[in-house]
Amino acid sequence: MAGVAVYVRASWVVIAVVIAILLEPRVEHVQPGLGAWKYVAGFVFAGLLYSSILLHEMSHAVVAQRVGLRVRSISLHFLGGSTEIEGESRTAAEEFKIAVVGPLTSFAVGLAALGLLFLDPSGLTRLALEGIAGANLVIGVLNLVPGLPLDGGRVLKSAVWQVSGNMHRGTIVAAWGGRVVGLLALLWPFVAERITGVEQSTYSYLFAFMIAAFLWTGATASMMNARLRIRLPSLQARRLARRAVAVPDDLSVSEAVRRAQEAAAGGIVAQAGSGALVSIVNEAALLALPEDRRPWVPVSSVARTLTDGLVLPADLGGEDLIRAMSRTPAAEYVLVEPDGSLYGLLVTADVDEAFEAGAGR
Repeated sequence: MAGVAVYVRASWVVIAVVIAILLEPRVEHVQPGLGAWKYVAGFVFAGLLYSSILLHEMSHAVVAQRVGLRVRSISLHFLGGSTEIEGESRTAAEEFKIAVVGPLTSFAVGLAALGLLFLDPSGLTRLALEGIAGANLVIGVLNLVPGLPLDGGRVLKSAVWQVSGNMHRGTIVAAWGGRVVGLLALLWPFVAERITGVEQSTYSYLFAFMIAAFLWTGATASMMNARLRIRLPSLQARRLARRAVAVPDDLSVSEAVRRAQEAAAGGIVAQAGSGALVSIVNEAALLALPEDRRPWVPVSSVARTLTDGLVLPADLGGEDLIRAMSRTPAAEYVLVEPDGSLYGLLVTADVDEAFEAGAGR
């Protein structure tokens, strides 16, 4: 858990106040005469409930770190909590472990609170333990519902991944599960009213709509992401590269341009005497240089230094290519062969165009 930021969103205060108000009659019944302090008791219960949700999210974070993934943050908000994990599980087993540990933690907290009830506590202590036990057992069950973005959706994703060998297929199946669950959540108040004959409140319909919207949007985002990533393998640096020529960094601009035109190259890369690629000619700077000066100006004067991350292996493709470009955002990159020799230039705009073309198919 080292280095993981924990954020408590403002929406948590709203739900804490709602919990305090809803619990007021129970607190008054259990401990009469508290006056305004009964709301404080309700607010404390909300804090205890969210502490157990924090344990749920922390368990995700701990397991994710143990399998080598970086955890950016944990957030507590209106609908509970979420853990932002950077990167993807490498195997279906890792995905399963990260997903299932959250509900298991909620079950453990719920059962622990249930066990403490056998000590026969009274008053507000008993009320708090009953609430923590019930809430965590419900959270554990609901989180195992097989649909993204719930933990159960990730469990389903890992199962489909294990059987099919395709992570993205698992995501799409689990996302459809999330959409179905979202629709069922939206219909629940109508069904409950028909079955019980009891008219559902406006709040029931509003809450059902919020849950359905949360599930539908989360599932849809996961589905779109998976479908795009299925097309990522078509992004291969070699296929997208533009031809480039390597010239000595002390060569004149006019001669460098002549060689580039002769080779029908779209870029010029300067190399040191040792053969190492050191800079890339800036097209804007080159065009701004008057032609009568080009025979006397070294190409290094209109080139920018190649910093770390701007030189990429020509064999990169798919997600590895996108990750490499994301680490060092730039307009263009130099592609090299395994022996360090120049292969060509990779222009970010070309990658974006290819990605959008793939997404549109």
